[in-house]
Amino acid sequence: MHAGSEPLDGIFQALADPTRRAILARLGGGPAAVGELAQPFDMALPSFMKHIAALEQSGLIRTEKSGRVRTCTLERATFALVDGWLGEQRRLWAGRTDRLEAFVTRDIT
Repeated sequence: MHAGSEPLDGIFQALADPTRRAILARLGGGPAAVGELAQPFDMALPSFMKHIAALEQSGLIRTEKSGRVRTCTLERATFALVDGWLGEQRRLWAGRTDRLEAFVTRDIT
């Protein structure tokens, strides 16, 4: 296990679920109340709240309660962490494929 991989483990586990990805896509348009987020999904509110809890535990969203309304907001810093990791992977694999291309296309005469 690499140093600092624990937060990424939770993030990618949360992202593995299509319902959670749909919630994040909706929150990309701005904060929303849990009730509003739950409307498109055919599930009981307690089940939906498990998805909200998983997203919050992973750090992808934060929730804030005002009266009886719980509002969800994206945590952009967490997405920056994922983007940084993906950027490292892109650089690593680009270097590997560049070396492979050079090897395959080199003149053998």
